[in-house]
Amino acid sequence: MDKNQILDQLKKINYPGFNRDIVSFGMVKDVVIDQSTITIILAISSSNEEKKNQLVQEISDNIKIDSFETKIKILDQAPRKTVDTSNKDANVQGNIKNIIAVASGKGGVGKSTIALNLAAALSKAGHKTGLLDLDIYGPSLPITMGIVENPEVNDQQKIIPVLKDNLKLMSFGFISGNQAPVVWRGPLVAKMTEQFFRDVVWGELDYLILDLPPGTGDVQLTLSQKIPLDGAIIVTTPNDIALTDVRKGADMFSKVKTPLLGVVENMSFMQISGKLQSSNTDLSDVELYINEKKISLEDDKSFNYKFHLFKEGGGLNESQRLDVPLLGQIPYSEDLMLSIDKGEPLVFSNDKHPVSEIFNKIAKSLEE
Repeated sequence: MDKNQILDQLKKINYPGFNRDIVSFGMVKDVVIDQSTITIILAISSSNEEKKNQLVQEISDNIKIDSFETKIKILDQAPRKTVDTSNKDANVQGNIKNIIAVASGKGGVGKSTIALNLAAALSKAGHKTGLLDLDIYGPSLPITMGIVENPEVNDQQKIIPVLKDNLKLMSFGFISGNQAPVVWRGPLVAKMTEQFFRDVVWGELDYLILDLPPGTGDVQLTLSQKIPLDGAIIVTTPNDIALTDVRKGADMFSKVKTPLLGVVENMSFMQISGKLQSSNTDLSDVELYINEKKISLEDDKSFNYKFHLFKEGGGLNESQRLDVPLLGQIPYSEDLMLSIDKGEPLVFSNDKHPVSEIFNKIAKSLEE
């Protein structure tokens, strides 16, 4: 029995509440093997003692080797995050179990749509969920949720999130008016970002989903310094120009020790369905070609074809580079687009829609 064999076994153990193993999370700092003892040294930055105890029990149950005693040591101080999670209450108003950022390095990849429908899927699954739109310069939540009201303020001058469809919602657009242009320098943006956590009464939440602005600027830096993120999801489209910027965003989270939970590829393909018909032509020998590619026809001359708008495999390649799961591939969908314009997330308006089922699957992966 050697160290690598122990690590291979530990790679099969996920951190409680996540679908990523403790080795890729960087929680296993060392494995020491002496004559009769295997000591596994963990560095866990979470202050959640229940999850720690659950993890220790799972390791003890799975790492059993004849003639060896397994010991598990958790370091008192783990330099995993830039913020000590024990200070979460000082930085955030409320008791929030999981703060998850939805991010990309590139604008226009549909990140806000992903964040909104992910939050909706978590809520429909029975979780107390909030959604925070942190794009100061281009807030979208007032439009995507069809909200024109301003949030209320309590006696302590704290902001009460807007509640709709059982989601707690906050956006700078609720305060500024979504039509007003914002011309702010970095320090003001950083201050507003902090206030969205410190001065908004989030209450009890299982998940707070953060819709981050594109890039790696002031908002992202403030979060890494002030707020203990539990993980980040990277959104991309399959094309190279988006992937180039997405890699910068993903690498930034790695540098600030925020766990990457996975990649979501948006606008992966467009599903084209149809049927050949003719009133005066025999279709028995007819063939169909799209972009010089022959399309398979059913006996009744109907067809289904996945048309890749950009290219194929970009999200999968990025997830493999980051060694994280590809959480989902969202097709181009007119129904999804119309739901955003109507202010009615597709997951809420039609949870049986094929695209909604993908979001439900992504939400389920966060629970595992």
